[in-house]
Amino acid sequence: MPHNFHIVLEQDEDWIIGYCPEVPGANGQGKTEEECRQNVLDAVELIMQYRLEEALRGIPQDARVEVLNR
Repeated sequence: MPHNFHIVLEQDEDWIIGYCPEVPGANGQGKTEEECRQNVLDAVELIMQYRLEEALRGIPQDARVEVLNR
């Protein structure tokens, strides 16, 4: 299920600083906007994967897990 996330970009001297307001902790930086965007995207993916693994860790072994599609 695709989901669109937002990124906030700020200039800090020679660096572009970015963060995703929907995913606490997902932030990054780069010398270019593209580098910053990629670093924030990587952070979002890592955090979401970690949250999924943590959430699935506590479910009963006989439970079914399915992916919701629109």
